[in-house]
Amino acid sequence: MTRYDVAIIGGGMAGLTAAALAAKAGKRVVVIEKQSRLGGRAITNKKEGAYFNLGGHALYKGDAYDTFRELGCELKGGEPSIDAYGIWNGKLSVLPTGAGSLLSSPLLTWKGKMEFIGWLAKFAKLDTHKYDGVSLREWIEGQIKDPMVRHIFYSLLRTASYVMAPDLQAAGPVLRSLASALKGVLYLDEGWGSVVEELRASASRHGAAFRTGHQAASVFHQKGIVGGIVMDDGTLIEAGNVIIAASPAVAHKLVPHADSTSLKRWKDQAIEVTAACLDVALRKLPKPKQQFVYGIDVPVFLTNQSRAAKLSADGSQVVCLIKYQGAESDSEKDLRELESTLDLVQPGWRAEVVAKQYLPRITVCHDFLHVRDRVHPGPNVPEIEGLYVAGDWVSHGELLVDAATASAKRAVRHMLAAESRERDVIHGHRVTL
Repeated sequence: MTRYDVAIIGGGMAGLTAAALAAKAGKRVVVIEKQSRLGGRAITNKKEGAYFNLGGHALYKGDAYDTFRELGCELKGGEPSIDAYGIWNGKLSVLPTGAGSLLSSPLLTWKGKMEFIGWLAKFAKLDTHKYDGVSLREWIEGQIKDPMVRHIFYSLLRTASYVMAPDLQAAGPVLRSLASALKGVLYLDEGWGSVVEELRASASRHGAAFRTGHQAASVFHQKGIVGGIVMDDGTLIEAGNVIIAASPAVAHKLVPHADSTSLKRWKDQAIEVTAACLDVALRKLPKPKQQFVYGIDVPVFLTNQSRAAKLSADGSQVVCLIKYQGAESDSEKDLRELESTLDLVQPGWRAEVVAKQYLPRITVCHDFLHVRDRVHPGPNVPEIEGLYVAGDWVSHGELLVDAATASAKRAVRHMLAAESRERDVIHGHRVTL
């Protein structure tokens, strides 16, 4: 079959979510993925019996978690302990995350401790939307009095979003992300590849088809209406609706005459977020208590995901380290910094290595909510009927995987609503909205 109701370009989290939702709604769906595996940046690599994600992955109790549950995903895994350390002036110190650590942490004065715990209590009721047009730095410097509490919040919010641009980043979305994280974080057994498989199975149960290892060359459209996807071998996959679940640059490239559409604006406004990521599987941890570490005056983060999830066949501990990057990066320097962080947190770790994976500059997300003149992309491309976009960059206030799933839902809802309006017109009904 080459005729579908919905053709989706990209088999990552957004594409798989859109496929599952559209197929569940009774649509004939096909997913085109250029790689041989589904999942995009959510694939999991297995090395020497250890499961490595492509960088740090944690599932907050946000849109993605709720969406995956609605689609029938089991999400096997566990919630990690929040007992944490902070790196300040090259030393490890207990980070205040609970009553006990709050009292014992040397990082804060008594007055600072009271302010810190007060802010944690406020997050559940904080109206974050009024800060959507305020930079993160403006929010922190204007709201938090104690200097060290400010430093800690910069670190926590950087980890919640991967963004290291407080003068540019909009405060509201990242504050919401931290609030979601405080509700609970899930590390997944066998990595995020397990969710990829569950989403694929959910879509397949409702008849969705998958074409992996196939490249889409362009989106076919004429007279402002989508007709399908032209593949790299010249064949046409006919579809009344196309969802591009790829980066803004790829979406712009796939659509002929894209410069005359909103795709041009969305591509130009996008600011990519990257990180250097080092994963190591260790036979044992030299310092078993030091499993969760925030860099306070250095842009690094360390977590032992095995403390909550099954990520190896033999009990090896899978530790993930992240170096948050700005516009420039140096792969060798970043690796040295990550390894020196391991030296500090887990001295003697090199003697325990089972497997390693280093990703010097991986794209975390293709855009984030910033305070420049930014418009919310999608869900539809208004100049071309039947064309939609989804992905972590198609955000209306969500971050990371929550943006991927939320944008996929918006695309499918818009598509179904447009078809419903068309049916009403055909049948001569007038709908009062």
